[in-house]
Amino acid sequence: MAVKVFIDGKEGTTGLKIFERFSKRNDIEILQIAEEKRKDPVEKAKIINASDYTFLCLPDSAAIESAELCTNPDTVIIDASTAHRTNPDWAYGFPELDSSFREKIKTSHRIAVPGCYASGFIAIAYPLVKAGIMPKDYPVTVHAVSGYSGAGKKAIAQYEAEGRDKGLDSPRLYALTQSHKHLPEMKKISGLDFEPIFMPYVCDYFQGMTVTVALHTRLLPKKVTTQQVRDALYAHYQASGSRFVTVPPFMGEGVLPEAFIPANTLAGTNDMQIFVYGNDDRIVITSRFDNLGKGASGAAVQCLNIRMGIDEGSGL
Repeated sequence: MAVKVFIDGKEGTTGLKIFERFSKRNDIEILQIAEEKRKDPVEKAKIINASDYTFLCLPDSAAIESAELCTNPDTVIIDASTAHRTNPDWAYGFPELDSSFREKIKTSHRIAVPGCYASGFIAIAYPLVKAGIMPKDYPVTVHAVSGYSGAGKKAIAQYEAEGRDKGLDSPRLYALTQSHKHLPEMKKISGLDFEPIFMPYVCDYFQGMTVTVALHTRLLPKKVTTQQVRDALYAHYQASGSRFVTVPPFMGEGVLPEAFIPANTLAGTNDMQIFVYGNDDRIVITSRFDNLGKGASGAAVQCLNIRMGIDEGSGL
């Protein structure tokens, strides 16, 4: 019997991608809301409470309002906004981090899907903090690049418009006040004492993302080599039974076809790769994934599958 799913905000980038991932599944029945009533709280409440699962693909304030409309104790809310990611009453939807995350997703009626940049950062930082390699008070700096699809419908229209501004031809650094909305979850979920310095760039390609963290080994409590860091990350994701997050061998011959890490090669997948490179004085770690996949819609669908108790890769 198909489960009933409502996508609140199906018109946005994440909502559309979730809808696309369900298009070939016969175990999902999509509940629709009339276009003229999609902001009507009475009609929306009726559909949310009739659903088995509701995805919230909305701005934060709207996601909070929609979550509060749910009075059916059996309805599972999966929120792709920032609104509930640091709320301890909500499961954090990154099952690969360790078994406690996966178990909470399996049983919770409230699941917060991680942010795209946050996913790439936490995938690196959480295992290193847990292993005692990165101290909780380490002065972390994060460099990240993303395709413009992550910036929303308005930005997509700007990038794809004829006669656009020449500034859109180059990578553009933003979040200049160090107040990016992903920072609270980056700090909390990773177990850090302080928020990192975060430097994200939006670039002139559609989708795909890299997130990079560098370690000065002289600042670590114990000297480690590049190989040891790679092995620690590999062991962590092996132990968690990770299917979508992989750690290739140390950056030697054959790992990449060229000495570059392009950001768009995992577009359309739910995969994430974590590369370790540099040298034993300055170790660099980069996660590569799809900002619309493991960074958004793919992660949301993976959480649904886990909560349903089916193959977590269904539709992915």
